[in-house]
Amino acid sequence: MMRKIDAVFEGGGVKGIGLVGAVSVIEKAGYKFENLAGTSAGAIVAGLLAVGFNSEEIKEELKKLNYNDFKDEKFNSEYELFEKGLKIISKKGIYKGDYFKKWFEKLLKKKEKYKFGDIKTKYKDNKYKYKLQVIASDLTDQCLLVLPGDLQKFGVDPDDFNISTAIRMSMGIPIFFEPVEIKDKNDITHYIVDGGLLSNYPVWLLDDGKSDPKWPTFGFKLMEPQKRTLKEPSLNPINDTYDYLLAIYGTLRDGHDNYHISESSGDYARTIGISTEIELNNIKKQIGTTYFDITEKESNLLFKNGEVAAEKFLKNWNFQNWKEKYRQINLNGNSKN
Repeated sequence: MMRKIDAVFEGGGVKGIGLVGAVSVIEKAGYKFENLAGTSAGAIVAGLLAVGFNSEEIKEELKKLNYNDFKDEKFNSEYELFEKGLKIISKKGIYKGDYFKKWFEKLLKKKEKYKFGDIKTKYKDNKYKYKLQVIASDLTDQCLLVLPGDLQKFGVDPDDFNISTAIRMSMGIPIFFEPVEIKDKNDITHYIVDGGLLSNYPVWLLDDGKSDPKWPTFGFKLMEPQKRTLKEPSLNPINDTYDYLLAIYGTLRDGHDNYHISESSGDYARTIGISTEIELNNIKKQIGTTYFDITEKESNLLFKNGEVAAEKFLKNWNFQNWKEKYRQINLNGNSKN
């Protein structure tokens, strides 16, 4: 029997293949994705699911991808650092991000769904008007954007906005990629970057935490191996300014420990925690967000981590028990209050 779920996917750069592994198990268990949301790499996975890809198709597309192709700017090796510095000053980012956008557009073409108007739902609630929502960060207003809904503040019709542009906004690693520029109604330019700066795991987006939901929201989160222990220091050599800037970004994105998942509202209980640590040749390795040299073996191990995490989650998951504990809903569906 097909069962509905909403799903929220955390960002994590190249680690996103782990999310796909978890999705594959959820699909095999008979769940159908109703509403989807995500940040950065999580937005990529959510976006592909929203237009009709399944986990096996996404896995195959990611296997063919060389993440280093996202570095769509060539530099003279002798003056590379200087040239990158000039790009940061002049364009506010080193790489254009055009390769990613074209790559994602090719995938959308396979399903013939390009704009948010192509993935509208039948729900009257504006929150669920579109099957997909993605998180981005507006550096100009210093605020979080939920796309496509917040496009209205720029005078843009969400129906006509390209899904690929929204995903490009959400995964725009600051400094690494040029920000996406968009003007508002007053002709002020807004610089839009990675949503992970403000909300890397927006599990709150599809569920207000108060109502009696008709179906569950599952969170897909990339996590450190141990939930309740402090993260051990990880050597991150900084050889130049470029490494330094990426280190700042990596700290902002990955430095959050897992205590930040709400226990009281049941967020942890509905989160599929996917380990980002793999073991290859008896050596344990933590995969980082910007590790673009990830190998096929390493990707397969992350995918396996996702499968294992989802299988473990489903063994303990019971939606009615979850509602009883966190929404004060009894077995007859009536409020206990």
